[in-house]
Amino acid sequence: MDRSDYDRIERRDRRSQRIRKTVTYTLLTVWAIMVLFPFYWMVLTSIKSYSSYNSEYVPKFIAEAPTIRNYIDAFTTVPLARYFTNTIIFTLITTALMLVVTVLAAFAFARLEFRGKNIVFTLFLALMMIPSELVIITNFQTITDLGMRNTFQGLILPSVTSVFYIYLLKENFEQIPDELYKAAKVDGTSDLKYLTKVMIPICRPTIITVVILKIIECWNSYVWPRLITDDQAYFLVSNGIQEIRENGFGRENIPAMMAAVVVISVPLIVLFLIFRRKIMEGVSRGGTKG
Repeated sequence: MDRSDYDRIERRDRRSQRIRKTVTYTLLTVWAIMVLFPFYWMVLTSIKSYSSYNSEYVPKFIAEAPTIRNYIDAFTTVPLARYFTNTIIFTLITTALMLVVTVLAAFAFARLEFRGKNIVFTLFLALMMIPSELVIITNFQTITDLGMRNTFQGLILPSVTSVFYIYLLKENFEQIPDELYKAAKVDGTSDLKYLTKVMIPICRPTIITVVILKIIECWNSYVWPRLITDDQAYFLVSNGIQEIRENGFGRENIPAMMAAVVVISVPLIVLFLIFRRKIMEGVSRGGTKG
């Protein structure tokens, strides 16, 4: 082959590469528009006045007279600030307790030796096969019998553990070489000190991922808080939305409802954007053996 043939092949490869990139970016753009459009429509609706929204026989994709009145109503007409406070308390306490339980359980399954460990862990994993809706009935009856309805204790206690997070951390802990653990034991290091000084720092990305995912889970929690609380003083933002719709703005005031939803959604979006790389890194580390 002469030089011209090589040049022709090279041009063809570059053209094929450009076509592939064009198709790929086009599909990604279409997918991004499909994913982001509902959020755009939610924000757009939230800055429209009630009268202008109802006068639109054909939906408009821009707001001709944007207003922030709906956001003011979201905090003045209904106790949205109280729902935020309750959700923050519930999220922080639940996440902290879950982290302690999950880290200790994962360490026990990953490093400690005790009779029947594999059988116990197998049975533990089997719990993942049980739909959460079935467990809610038992939890509801237990919390009611203990007199914890309409309390933060009743909201928090059923959510302080997670089989999936224990499994994820166990797999991550097992990637740390056994020789490191044996060397620490030879030096007289206790299991708790080895966990806090060695394993947790090494597995920090996965632990951060677990914390972020738990925060998102708590923030979006709806079914359990809806069942266990009927006192508005303990409503979270998720079930508070229904209360806002029924007894706050009314079913017809869609712009005000959208303003409340935007306010509730923003913290999670910001959290994900800030820690998205940590989430991806932690999940990839948790799913890698060896």
